[in-house]
Amino acid sequence: MAGIVVVFDFDKTIIDVDSDNWVVDSLGLTDLFERLLPTTPWNTLMDTMMGELHARGRTLAEVTEALRAAPIDPRVPAAVRAAHALGCDLRVLSDANAFFIHTVLDHHGLLACFSQVNTNPSRVDAHGRLRIGPCHDPRAAPHGCGVGTCPPNMCKGLVLDRILREAEAEAETASSAKPRVIYLGDGRGDYCPALRLARTDFVMPRRGYPVWDLICEDPARLQAEVHPWTDGAELEETLLRLVRRAVVEDAALPPPPPPPLDCKLESMPVAAQDGMPIVPLGVKN
Repeated sequence: MAGIVVVFDFDKTIIDVDSDNWVVDSLGLTDLFERLLPTTPWNTLMDTMMGELHARGRTLAEVTEALRAAPIDPRVPAAVRAAHALGCDLRVLSDANAFFIHTVLDHHGLLACFSQVNTNPSRVDAHGRLRIGPCHDPRAAPHGCGVGTCPPNMCKGLVLDRILREAEAEAETASSAKPRVIYLGDGRGDYCPALRLARTDFVMPRRGYPVWDLICEDPARLQAEVHPWTDGAELEETLLRLVRRAVVEDAALPPPPPPPLDCKLESMPVAAQDGMPIVPLGVKN
C-alpha cells in the first residue's frame, strides 16, 4: 500500500500538547518565555530558551526527560503502528524541531514507522547546548507564501509540495498510480498544505482547533475531503477507515459519497498563539 502517504503534524496531533511550551514550562522558563514572546519570532525564541537552559546549568538529559513525559493519547501510537503495518508511507511535517520530535517518537517506539521527519533543524553544539534553526530562513530566503497563515520560519505547503513530488517520482519509478495523501493537523500552519491537496486526498483537521476554524470559514477552498477528529480514538478510527477506503477505491470499486462537512460544532479552547487572526512575530503554527 505504498500508494498512500500519511502526513502527521506533531504538536497537538501526535502528542497532546505543544512540545515547545511543554519543555519551557517543565524546566521553569515560562516567565522569561512570555516576556520575550511579543517581540521575538517563535523559532528564534526557542533557540534562545535552549541557550538560557544551558546557561542555568540544565542539561540535555533534563530536556529529554521532559519530552519523554509529554502526554500522548495511547490510541495515537496504535493508529501510527496500524497504518505503518498496512504499508502506508508515514511522514511528519511539524513546526517543532528535530531533536524534540525524534526524542518523543523514539521513546514511544514510533520512530521507525516514519520514512521522514520534516521540521526545523536542530543540533547539539560542542558545549552540549541544543541549537534550533528555521526550516526556511527568513533572512536568507523568505518562503514567500501568500496564504497568510504560515510563520516566517516554515511554510508547510512548500514542504508538502516537495513530499508530493518525491512520492510521485517513487510511484512513477515503480510504475504505480499517483499516491493519495491523508494529512492530519491542528494549527494555522496546517491550513496552507490542506489547500494544496487534491480531490482524491483527505485532510483530517482536529475539530475545534485553528485549522478546523479556518476550513469552516470557507470549505469550498479545499479540494480534499475533510474528515475531522477530536481525540486519539477518533483519530485512529478515522485514519484507518480512510486508509481502507483508499484501498477499495484504488481497486476500482465504486467509492462511497463524501460525508457533509458540519462546522456547527462547539469549539474546544485553544492556546492563545493558535487563535490569533494575524500571525505576529511570536506565534507558532
